[in-house]
Amino acid sequence: MADEQKKQIPLRLSPKLYSAIAAWAEDEFRSVNGQIEFLLTECVKRRKRNNTDDEA
Repeated sequence: MADEQKKQIPLRLSPKLYSAIAAWAEDEFRSVNGQIEFLLTECVKRRKRNNTDDEA
């Protein structure tokens, strides 16, 4: 996976949402892009966990 390049996508955010993510990113010493990637990754992990729990 380290050899794979990251997929670039255009993303439109409202100014209010961008400001909230930017402030959160600053609190956690991440870039805005890094914060968005972190949040999406966590969301996908939780969804996978929840789907696994539902199937059991």
